[in-house]
Amino acid sequence: MRILALLLLPPLLIPLLVAAEPATVIRPAELKQEPASDAATLATLPENTAVDALERKGGWTRVKAGAGEGWVRMLSLRFGGATTAKPGASGLSQAFNVARTGTSGTQATTGVRGLDAEQIANAQPNPAELAKLEKFAADRDAAASFAAQGKLSPTSVAYPK
Repeated sequence: MRILALLLLPPLLIPLLVAAEPATVIRPAELKQEPASDAATLATLPENTAVDALERKGGWTRVKAGAGEGWVRMLSLRFGGATTAKPGASGLSQAFNVARTGTSGTQATTGVRGLDAEQIANAQPNPAELAKLEKFAADRDAAASFAAQGKLSPTSVAYPK
């Protein structure tokens, strides 16, 4: 009888290990149809929206929210800590959460894979994105003013060899 119980127990616990992880949107975020910045936007999730994180892919997390299901940037989410339980979650599910995400119950790193050789070989310039980036550039006077406000002083750094 004990052996039968031991054989039946693990399959019953699997749903606890694959359950959605509670998270909160920390800044307004676009809910995308696919895990890509140029994918169709399904909705905009306001700050402090509670979501369930279902799957991770690169820098994106698939979530389920009141506005529907889709993908948001991982850095737009704060995952529930060990002391935060989803309403109705049992202590047993919280205990198994440790096995899924570490001792704190949250994901501490955000690994994003790099580009492979084929992607680099097929890369095309994107003037519109470059123009967006150039809007963030600071000229020499603005940088000097910012440094002076922060009481920063220039430091020479040797070029690495």
